[in-house]
Amino acid sequence: MQKIDGLRYRALGPQHLDRIARDVGLDGDQLTALKAVAAVLPFRVNRYVLDELIDWNDIPSDPIYQLTFPQAGMLERGDFLRMVDLLGRGASDEEVRREARRIRMRMNPHPAGQLDLNVPEIDGERLPGAQHKYRETVLFFPSQGQTCHAYCTYCFRWAQFVGMEELRFANREVQTLVRYLTTHTEVSDVLFTGGDPLVMSTSVLRRYLEALLVPGLEHVTNIRIGTKALAYWPFRFTTDRDADDLLRLFEQVGRAGKRLALMAHFSHPRELGTPEVREAMQRILDTGAVIRCQAPLVRHVNDNAEAWATMWRTQVRLGAVPYYMFVERDTGPKHYFEVPLARALRIFSRAYNQVSGLARTVRGPSMSATPGKVVVEGVAEVAGEKVFALKFLQGRDPSWANRIFFARFDAQASWLDDLEPAFGAKEFFFEPTLHAMAEGAWLPEWRRKDAPRLVGASREEAS
Repeated sequence: MQKIDGLRYRALGPQHLDRIARDVGLDGDQLTALKAVAAVLPFRVNRYVLDELIDWNDIPSDPIYQLTFPQAGMLERGDFLRMVDLLGRGASDEEVRREARRIRMRMNPHPAGQLDLNVPEIDGERLPGAQHKYRETVLFFPSQGQTCHAYCTYCFRWAQFVGMEELRFANREVQTLVRYLTTHTEVSDVLFTGGDPLVMSTSVLRRYLEALLVPGLEHVTNIRIGTKALAYWPFRFTTDRDADDLLRLFEQVGRAGKRLALMAHFSHPRELGTPEVREAMQRILDTGAVIRCQAPLVRHVNDNAEAWATMWRTQVRLGAVPYYMFVERDTGPKHYFEVPLARALRIFSRAYNQVSGLARTVRGPSMSATPGKVVVEGVAEVAGEKVFALKFLQGRDPSWANRIFFARFDAQASWLDDLEPAFGAKEFFFEPTLHAMAEGAWLPEWRRKDAPRLVGASREEAS
């Protein structure tokens, strides 16, 4: 990549922490904590994030610092002290790796069935690097896109970035995906995700996108790219060596009759405030692509209504579409970042009340849980019981979409699994189907023809 006013992309990782600490004035205790946590959880940053986004006069409270730099509280206290001790006494690399792995495996590294329930099959074989959880949408993880320009400390795919190969999901063979899509005409959307697909060069990305523009895939009308590049490295769209070629590729997708959508992750208003990101967004929109904005609600970063209202207003002003406020996933350092559902709903509602109708395209707070995407609609009193009103936005069974159900109110609950059914019910309506799916007795109809050996009970029997 060519220099941009003296700035070119270079990934800075754990091996650069001493130099970063010296450059920005971190003290010894802060550096020790950074090294201990970075031995367990992924860490990557770049000069744009360091120089343009972090307020070094507000350390450690600065939200972008919390977003990108590991903090002691992200590990359980005992785990943190063990890592500090190992590093402090010069333990071997193998000893450090072994302890790090032990800690990681207790942090729910693949939530919501990422490595099992979601993986599709074709001709009796599993399709690695793909997920088909919802009828209309297939996720694909190109193997060259399994990193990012910088890492978010809350990332629910953190296990992709720490060398745990058995927990990675990626695929470099796009023709297998094409073969799968050809036989699955119910699919209208393909989402390229990772990591971040836009770390790939344009020439590599082109091979993936052009493969979906061929005859026989007319039913695939929307191509999505999940990316944090706009926030962490906007030069990808402006002055990187192949930035112009990338934008021409976006235009090519549009000319082929497909809608290209960048699913942009913006976690804090500051990420939208630089001239570089605003120029990048305009260049993308000029190609005919759409930018939809989403992020989780995370403590220490954006757990206040003003941050979200500012983000949504700014996104609309810049031509983007507010899309999702997610609930932080039940993985990794969730104890550090999680916000109770009741508080999340208050934050969402207060922010939602501050914006115009153009920003109210946003949905949330939404949990991407095992049965599907579930949004917390509100708190109410029904039949004398205080309850959460919940709704499926997406479901493993498409008939669940838009269905309302109720859970007993719990002020401390932070995930769907923490909730109990309301009105004395023994289980939620969707649980028998989930149990049947886990046992191999039920599959959604679009996967049955590819995996007949797993199909037992019908939907009616499982439900």
